[in-house]
Amino acid sequence: NIPEDHADKLLLASWGLPKAVLEKYHSLGVVQMFEWQAECLMLGQVLEGKNLVYSAPTSAGKTLVAELLILKRVLETRKKALLILPFVSVAKEKKCYLQ
Repeated sequence: NIPEDHADKLLLASWGLPKAVLEKYHSLGVVQMFEWQAECLMLGQVLEGKNLVYSAPTSAGKTLVAELLILKRVLETRKKALLILPFVSVAKEKKCYLQ
């Protein structure tokens, strides 16, 4: 569980994302995360590029965790990222979404 002093970490706006990114998520109705998603982002040194393995049911929000990790790393390090997706349809959706 998220400690009370980190409850603001459920809000996407607390993760230092650019305004345009936050506006895109907000337009899709994504303003905050589930507790387990924020916990993933706060584990160890995940935000510094260390590995993270997590599992959740279909449509539980796994992609949001990956997107936030990728976005933060790309913006902070100015390096490229590779996002591997399981289906062509998902890849096309994410291509449009992330542009």
